[in-house]
Amino acid sequence: MQKSTFWYLLLSLSFAFSSPSTLAQQTAKLKIDEIQRLGLQANGLVLAARSQVEMAKAGVVAASAFLNPEVTVTAGPDSNRYSLAITGPTSMQRAVTVNQPIENPIMRSARISASEAIVGASRASFDQVRADLAAQLRVRSYELLLRQEQFAMEQNIYDLVDDVRRRIKINVERGEAARFELIRADTEVQNAANRKEAARLGVQRARIALLQFTAGAIPVDFEISASLKDPVNLPPLEELRIQVPQVNPDVVRLQAEQERATQRISQEKASVLPQINVLYTNYQDAQFTSNMAGMSIRIPLWYRRRGEIDTAIYDSARIRDTLEFRRYEIGQLFESAWQMLQIAQRRVDMFEGGLLKEAENAVEVARAAHRFGERGLLEFLDTQRILRGIVGDSLMARFDLQSAAAEIDRLRAHYPKELLVE
Repeated sequence: MQKSTFWYLLLSLSFAFSSPSTLAQQTAKLKIDEIQRLGLQANGLVLAARSQVEMAKAGVVAASAFLNPEVTVTAGPDSNRYSLAITGPTSMQRAVTVNQPIENPIMRSARISASEAIVGASRASFDQVRADLAAQLRVRSYELLLRQEQFAMEQNIYDLVDDVRRRIKINVERGEAARFELIRADTEVQNAANRKEAARLGVQRARIALLQFTAGAIPVDFEISASLKDPVNLPPLEELRIQVPQVNPDVVRLQAEQERATQRISQEKASVLPQINVLYTNYQDAQFTSNMAGMSIRIPLWYRRRGEIDTAIYDSARIRDTLEFRRYEIGQLFESAWQMLQIAQRRVDMFEGGLLKEAENAVEVARAAHRFGERGLLEFLDTQRILRGIVGDSLMARFDLQSAAAEIDRLRAHYPKELLVE
């Protein structure tokens, strides 16, 4: 315990006496795709899904294995029922029987195909986990950028209101303004300080959430090398409408499960055929040695696995119906995400079309007018509130645009796969 405390104090002192330039050099700047790569490599859910794929591959090995033979060895002494003069001396008897099951090739092929389909379903589930996490990491990254922008906005507003308060205080001390104006300015400064503190806590919360999704794989003092103004590059709408229902991991998984169910039907039907075991027996006693070969056949005469076959058929129908509904549902989810993307893009264009610039100019004019005594404090505060609302809506529009793009990429399983080690 003392040793760990010593190292902790030593590390704290090293940070305390480090120059600001050195700390700036140590800050890691990560792109969003790098954050996704680190998160996909470290997140426990992804690692668990990868283990499921390896388990499914092991199932294929088990399904491809041939049935082992069964060896039976019996031995024991003779016991004479009559006198030795009649039966002669007693001896030992030994028998070795080898039983080798001969598997139905149709059933074997169906079992292997079903296991391979399970591998495909596990891979699709693995892709689904990765796509979901990659989308979450992207959204969380842009959320952190959003919170940082909001904090910078609140900081600028605080500085602006505080500057106005200082001027009002000077005027009050000179007797050029009523003390009521200073009280009102103090209230506005306190409100701005509270909003700035809330925005700062929002930045910390978003940073912690991103660290949680990456399982601590990124440095604590990281910075994101990206912006809410990053362009959104997506294929055309018609191409996405065709692509999404085909490559979506959930659809691919259901298709693989449909194949597994079909192979299970074939396997159950093939199990109705007679099963053959090849037998070989070697028998030895004091006088004779005999070798016998034969076979045993199990005939499904009374029960022909009707229940198992019907279960497999209805299971296949269930998966088929689920697949059709899920394919339609994912198509509708894509259409909804595309509409959200278009709405967010229109809002961004509206703010960038001059509305934001006009609000900034209005604040500067009101600030200058208040400085020269042409406008009151209330008019300046009204223009400042209008600017704050417009800037906040503009930031949210850009965040909604990036979130909608992340949702579309999630539906089409588009994430930096080339950076992953399979």
